[in-house]
Amino acid sequence: MELAATVQGVRQLVGDARARGLSIGLVPTMGFLHEGHAELIRRARADCGFVVVTIFVNPLQFGPREDLESYPRDLARDLQVAAVAGADVVFYPAVEEMYPPGFGTHVDVHGLGTVLCGASRPGHFGGVATVVAKLFNIVLPDRAYFGQKDYQQTVVLRRMVRDLAFDIEMVTVPTVRHEDGLAMSSRNAYLATAERRAATVLHDSLEMARHRILAGERDGAALAAAIRERMEGEPLARVDYVAVADPDTLAPVTRLEGTVLVALAAFVGRTRLIDNALIDVPARG
Repeated sequence: MELAATVQGVRQLVGDARARGLSIGLVPTMGFLHEGHAELIRRARADCGFVVVTIFVNPLQFGPREDLESYPRDLARDLQVAAVAGADVVFYPAVEEMYPPGFGTHVDVHGLGTVLCGASRPGHFGGVATVVAKLFNIVLPDRAYFGQKDYQQTVVLRRMVRDLAFDIEMVTVPTVRHEDGLAMSSRNAYLATAERRAATVLHDSLEMARHRILAGERDGAALAAAIRERMEGEPLARVDYVAVADPDTLAPVTRLEGTVLVALAAFVGRTRLIDNALIDVPARG
């Protein structure tokens, strides 16, 4: 596995692979890789002839009071995880390589980036779209891989790909979870022991939502209220939002039918966690 720190370096490696007739898979990450990232890399390895993993803690997607400086980092471990999962190259640029002096271009996916997590983190999805657009232009992948845990991110980026005519297949990989249901996340490292136990309230609330829908619940507002009540029953959790929404537009749904997105965000202690589920609503007989 190769390590590239410059745009020129990774382009050379990708160009050599493309000249050999290999398809290119891209897995963008912010590092501190876990089994969820490894699953993305394995999926890319299965689909593509050459796999690029990027590790870049992107300052544009952090707010002024967020955890940019304290975000967990461990490059040596990341390289080991990426190599075992099947990466061919890890692109690990410095901030100055991605955003040189005078950088002034910003990608805004109107509407989709201002709801749900975007309401709590203004500018976040603009930062995500900007860095991913740049990574797409650097690597020119055939396919790009993202996890369902960051569902809103996948919706925003799919819209960007459509609107800007990127010739890239977007692949969403199901959320990887711990045995107790907690979605794997680099930020789980922040959780103290009691907080780690409390964090399972997100997955438990999604499972409750699934059971209520299967039992006949069809009122979106009533379902959202029941989920919020369940989450507020956990003393260490502070609810950020509960959404029962259309999976494509992220708009709230009042009548449940087809497939619905249930998306949650909560602070457990000082750590903000997100989770979601796509739930198929049974047709009434």
